[in-house]
Amino acid sequence: MKTTSRAAAPRRLPPEERERSILDGAVALASESGLEALTVRAVAARVGVTPALVAHYRPVMESFVAEVFTAIVSAERDEVIAAYDDAVDLRANLLRLIETLLDDSRDDVAMVWVQSWALGARNEALGARVRAEMDLWHSALEDLIARAIAEDRVHAASAIDPASSAWMLLAMVDGMSAHSLVHWAPRDRADLARRTLSAVLDVPVEAPATPHPLETASLAATSLAENHS
Repeated sequence: MKTTSRAAAPRRLPPEERERSILDGAVALASESGLEALTVRAVAARVGVTPALVAHYRPVMESFVAEVFTAIVSAERDEVIAAYDDAVDLRANLLRLIETLLDDSRDDVAMVWVQSWALGARNEALGARVRAEMDLWHSALEDLIARAIAEDRVHAASAIDPASSAWMLLAMVDGMSAHSLVHWAPRDRADLARRTLSAVLDVPVEAPATPHPLETASLAATSLAENHS
């Protein structure tokens, strides 16, 4: 008997599971290709369902993009803040936090942030989520700095303003993360992070184990000039 094969239909799932699978698929797609890749058809293809089913669960795409953005960046924030160690001083904690955020392995989240700032100008639902997430990052850093000051674990604590310090650190991380996406960044981002952090916290910069080549050349030139004077 001759039979005709048919493409397998999507497995029927309870509404809660199907909704979760659509969100998870969209998060994976945005993490790989950015928020701009999120369309009803693209999400449907990723999940293996019809575009109509995606539209049924998420009828307003602008709001869905905002939801996906929040899922990605809030997960990173929770992970990074949870790694804060009260047994370590503030400078070491913040340096670890900054180096974690600037690591190349997090370029996917950096792309989501950069695209959210541009798309949020036209997508008010996304813009509102972006502002909320930035506020949460700022308040989290401000709280960590203020707590360390209160516990007297910071050098020159009286000169540190937790709110402005949090702003400056976030501005540095956001800027350097965006620049790295087009491969425009200092050769040693970790060194720049250390120097910025030292300036913010008003503590001496810890010298690297070996001098930077430019610093070595500068010292040699100065020494030569002094010998000829």
